[in-house]
Amino acid sequence: VSGRRSQCAPGPLQVNLSPQQLVGVVGLEVHAQINSNTKLFSSSPARFSAPPNSLVSFFDASLPGTLPVLNKQCVEAAVMTGLALNCTINKKSLFDRKHYFYADLPAGYQITQQRRPIAVDGVLSYSLLGGKTRNQVIRKRVHIKQIQLEQDSGKSLHDDARSQTLIDLNRAGVGLMELVMEPDMSCGEEAAAAVRELQLILQALGTCQGNMSEGQLRVDANVSVHRPGEPLGVRTEVKNINSARYLARAIDYEIQRQIEVLQNGGTVHNETRAYDSKSGETIPMRDKEGLQDYRFMPEPNLPPLIVYEDDASLPTGIDACQTVVVQKIKEALPELPGVKRDRLVQTYGILPEHSFTLLNEDGLVEYFEALLKATKKEPRKVIGWVTNDLLGHLKRHDMSVSQSTIIPSCLSKPPVFQDMWRSPGKTAPQIIQEQDLGLVSDAEHLHHICQKVLDSHPDEVHAIKNGNTKVLNKLMGLVKKATKGRADPVMVRAILQEKISR
Repeated sequence: VSGRRSQCAPGPLQVNLSPQQLVGVVGLEVHAQINSNTKLFSSSPARFSAPPNSLVSFFDASLPGTLPVLNKQCVEAAVMTGLALNCTINKKSLFDRKHYFYADLPAGYQITQQRRPIAVDGVLSYSLLGGKTRNQVIRKRVHIKQIQLEQDSGKSLHDDARSQTLIDLNRAGVGLMELVMEPDMSCGEEAAAAVRELQLILQALGTCQGNMSEGQLRVDANVSVHRPGEPLGVRTEVKNINSARYLARAIDYEIQRQIEVLQNGGTVHNETRAYDSKSGETIPMRDKEGLQDYRFMPEPNLPPLIVYEDDASLPTGIDACQTVVVQKIKEALPELPGVKRDRLVQTYGILPEHSFTLLNEDGLVEYFEALLKATKKEPRKVIGWVTNDLLGHLKRHDMSVSQSTIIPSCLSKPPVFQDMWRSPGKTAPQIIQEQDLGLVSDAEHLHHICQKVLDSHPDEVHAIKNGNTKVLNKLMGLVKKATKGRADPVMVRAILQEKISR
């Protein structure tokens, strides 16, 4: 969850903003690896951490005479992502060649969509938490210029000890969606919140797993500064940031660096920079003063990509299995994160920050709702068990929700939960019986405890008899303490009222 909006650049990087001062302008380019069994233009498997060069077809290696065959699953993923981000889906899009020469790009060009991408003009809505109590939801929007399909390059592995570079082409040709965001953000916090929201949307759709540590989501940040009302300044590009936290830090550092350069009479250069997470600084990689000529040209081996609005628009005689129909994909859209957060807050009365916590952990919403159903407890009490007891243990053991061995119904009794974690072979009923943690339902035993409480608190009994019924809650609390919270509160109240009214 992002912090207060007034703290866009935390710590020493914070900049006091006024109309006369320089402010940051941020746009993002996000490369999302499409969740597909095979690559964009070949039948090679798309899988992480396979042995080097074990997932390479003749086409991936650019052997002469090989031709691309478009993966329908990747097209459907791009259309679904575009619909979730309120984009216009182009019924006709085009593929292009983008030429550049790196060792991990064996063809010498990348197939992408430069002239007419598959989706344009979208909006990503995201939220930050702020205000004095840090639970006020601040809603923001960033415009999506376009979403384009393109193939990934291979990977260069630099061996400094032997002064050589090794090439792994397993990643070459894997399908990507490049999402280009307009410069609608002003600081690292906003950019990080937007990327987190995009990550959750992609995961909810199933179009990208969104694991940034495995390179499934890679972010380039375009950063500049200017005075409000004046033209935008010269921008720098910070490349290949692999976590939302580092993204926020890199952007805030770069904004502050550019402000200091200009305030000292210097010039901001149009360059590409990298973020060094150890030093917390951005460092120069290469300048962009001479714009690289990618020599874009239409891809001659791929026809225009056509998608259809609905079944009625399909041409006569066309094989429906080989087509992409927008209406069918639209009907399959799941509940999106923003809608789900609002539903959780409205349905269960939990705090907004709790709804962010639930969605930030995969599977936690389902666990929370299953726990509510199993225990019939107050949602605000259940959310405490989930965010404190469950998440605390999972983080200490570096585990995910799906790896938890504790079923939801066991979390309603923290002592049982603690013992089940330490002794996974034991069941909840066994622990409850061994430690005498079950509800005290023996009427005679409860009558004895209630009478003992009443005898030791005559002033409270007198106050209740004189009409101060609120004091009864104190006596109920004393009975609860005596039974270690295991007494049925309805039964306790009835017994106390009966004894006091005599």
